[in-house]
Amino acid sequence: MTFNPKSFLTSIFEAAVAAADPEKTIRAHLPAKPKGKTVVVGAGKGAAQMAAAFEKAWDGPLQGVVVTRYGYGAATSRIEVIEAAHPVPDENGLKAARRLLETVSGLGEDDLVVALVCGGGSALLPAPAPGLTLADEIAVNEALLASGAPISAMNAIRKHVSTIKGGRLAAAAWPARVVSLTVSDIPGDIPALVASGPTVPDEAGRAEALAAIAAYGMKLPAAVLAHIETPASEAPKPADEKFARNEVHLIASAAVSLEAAAAEAKRQGIEAVILSDAIEGEAREVGSVHAAIAREVAARNRPFRKPVLILSGGETTVTLRAKGKGGRNSEFLLAFAIGIDGVEGIHALAADTDGIDGSEDNAGAFCDGTTVSRMRAAGVDAKAMLSNNNAWTAFDAVGDLFVPGPTGTNVNDLRAILVW
Repeated sequence: MTFNPKSFLTSIFEAAVAAADPEKTIRAHLPAKPKGKTVVVGAGKGAAQMAAAFEKAWDGPLQGVVVTRYGYGAATSRIEVIEAAHPVPDENGLKAARRLLETVSGLGEDDLVVALVCGGGSALLPAPAPGLTLADEIAVNEALLASGAPISAMNAIRKHVSTIKGGRLAAAAWPARVVSLTVSDIPGDIPALVASGPTVPDEAGRAEALAAIAAYGMKLPAAVLAHIETPASEAPKPADEKFARNEVHLIASAAVSLEAAAAEAKRQGIEAVILSDAIEGEAREVGSVHAAIAREVAARNRPFRKPVLILSGGETTVTLRAKGKGGRNSEFLLAFAIGIDGVEGIHALAADTDGIDGSEDNAGAFCDGTTVSRMRAAGVDAKAMLSNNNAWTAFDAVGDLFVPGPTGTNVNDLRAILVW
């Protein structure tokens, strides 16, 4: 049977996603049953699947509501699923945030709140602070996405313009105990940064938010800046007594999924190495560095001997320079493809484990040493496309988009490079 690099790389992606399957991970982290009620809340691109898995695993009474992206719903019987817009918030997200806050209000100390939190939850939970509007929060979100700022800086800003982020949802549930089951899509697996931490506070304050705005030259509405500058915007801190009884459990992460991907490669007879599960930086620059490593392996068998699968995870960023189509994985891969142009024996897949990269329907794309020349033959200039943030269009022209559909989980990006 002829070896098919695309099929191999697809199987690697599937192994990584399977390792984060909520049906497996949630059952292993069920909290003790409370004397009072069990209430479930949640947000993220995999929140509906997490809710369905929790319903199957929990044999007591429960009620609740979660919000997920349009088209990412799942069948549930006791937990309401609301769909809203991502990555730009909309009115449904606003209604969902209100519903979550209403759901946890008025609870007692014998009640349990189970928070199902995963990537994408921040955009799905717009909840403007007093004096701000949904339009203000949308403007903040758009400025953050275009800034190239790391997730920690984004989180510091988002939570200071919100009534639900930065631990505020958990504070609203007090004195009930809150147990957060978190699927991390964040480099370093810091729970407070996943979905801007609706149930998990961190130490970043207004000063950090204002410093990030200045450092990345963000243009925010005057009302937003004025709000962040006031003491009333300060987010709660971890030492607050309202969080004393709460628990946070990381049930899936990029690190675990990368290990599963490496194991699958070895099962198929290909050695695998993991560079890191927490790579950040400009997508195109990270792509160029990965290309240099792949070329070195292909030409000199260093720092790894071929055949080898080179894996990495984390979350790169894209500084928007134009209004093309694409996301950070396709932009990474277009820069990578340019870097390996004409080199034989290199094949790569870069994809978001939630099934969507950016605003289109692809998770990412495939490439090899012929990609740029095939684009050229199709009338596409790869370097011009990269300059215009138009990687989706470039890969679409040669039929190399990767479209697995929603996966029901989200442990950030997977980059898999086969050198053989």
